Amino acid sequence: MSLRIGDTAPDFHADTTTGPIQFHDWIGADWAFFFSHPADFTPVCTTEMGRTAQLAEQFAARGVKPIGLSTDTVAEHVKWIADVNDTQNTNLVFPIVADADLGIAKLYDMIHPSESETAAVRSVFIIDPNKKIRLTMTYPMSVGRNFDEILRVIDALQTSDTRHIATPADWVPGQDVIIPPSISDADAKAAFPQGFRTIRPYLRTVKL
Repeated sequence: MSLRIGDTAPDFHADTTTGPIQFHDWIGADWAFFFSHPADFTPVCTTEMGRTAQLAEQFAARGVKPIGLSTDTVAEHVKWIADVNDTQNTNLVFPIVADADLGIAKLYDMIHPSESETAAVRSVFIIDPNKKIRLTMTYPMSVGRNFDEILRVIDALQTSDTRHIATPADWVPGQDVIIPPSISDADAKAAFPQGFRTIRPYLRTVKL
């Protein structure tokens, strides 16, 4: 199943390290950062799980719930969490989905046969409160994710939603944003009374 931006994230029921969940109910009115791992007790995955736990306050401040997935059982996940906490100096409390039968990994197209027939690649899904997929990223098994980028893109998506703007390359909060071409100059003047800069008719920037 190929999932695209704007699709409704498939719902599922699963056992996790924090108990059984129905995915859409678990997301509730929040955003979700759903990310997969090839297997428990693997080195890159251990650092990624640890980094997610270390960033718990950063995710919470953005109204985002992290949830991991690995194609192992809850019992194996629980043992692995002890290693993650010990080696990464953290306290992992977010749920990790058990997916030993690969059902959810296949539902989300996380199994790439050229990498492995049984282990999920490093997929990322950012899902909004309407359960819509807003961003997807896929990393190979040998490359750990960039969590600065994950937080940055969540900031960009949420700012775009609330302020009806777009963000330029490498944007981080505090920098100028772009007024979409769909907004007329007259509407832009009303929406952004602080004024904006017109570089080209199609390229207008403003400081929020």
